Amino acid sequence: MKALQIAATGMAAQQMRVDVVAHNLANMSTTGYNARRADFADLHYQQLARPGSVSASDGTLLPTGVQLGLGVRPAAVSVILAQGPLTQTGGDLDVAIEGLGYLEVTLPGGNAAYTRDGALKRTGEGLIVDSEGNQVAPGITIPADARSLAINADGEVYAYFGDRAEPELLGALSLAGFTNEKGLEAIGSNLFLETEASGPPLQAAPGENGLGTLRQGYLEESSVDAVREVTELIKAQRGYELNAKVITAADQMLSATTQVR
Repeated sequence: MKALQIAATGMAAQQMRVDVVAHNLANMSTTGYNARRADFADLHYQQLARPGSVSASDGTLLPTGVQLGLGVRPAAVSVILAQGPLTQTGGDLDVAIEGLGYLEVTLPGGNAAYTRDGALKRTGEGLIVDSEGNQVAPGITIPADARSLAINADGEVYAYFGDRAEPELLGALSLAGFTNEKGLEAIGSNLFLETEASGPPLQAAPGENGLGTLRQGYLEESSVDAVREVTELIKAQRGYELNAKVITAADQMLSATTQVR
């Protein structure tokens, strides 16, 4: 009885759906996090009678045939690209990206990674880094005697000093865009890696080539919609229960078969 295996694939799919919802809800307070969605596809079909095959000697064709599906499989866990709400923090090194784009950071191994988490920090030497201590490209160092910082919408970083009226330009933050953002590989800590699916990064200054701009003193909140996630959780729970009932029904039918005398 194929119903047992078919329902088992349905239960596994709904369990994966719950896992994705749980991950989204766990990251409701993660800066720059975009919600994920589990996508599914039907499995291979057993062709008991193919549509269009001859069903009689006079050449009559089957209009639909008999195609028995074998269940469901995970197709993808895709990112729902959406701008999260901006929250004012007032921090000199807090920057939110309004629009498309990612900040580039350099991992300890020298590889580039990308993030929308603009909660930047400075090291003891004054280097601007992310929350994990990775250097933010292009590598800007803040002088120890700088009184305050200003980052404009174009990513230019200015330092103000107590003995000067005019600020000093320290450098400019750039953004990276991708042809297919959903193809980026998430590695945790709000970081992503370039892949063949995402395409190479398209570097540009904020506000150019369709990229967003920067807003100092703000952070982008998670784009997770709690109401939507709870609704998805209920639907997944109901789907799991229905597939479990199918297994119970199939088991009872098998029991009835074995008891036939």
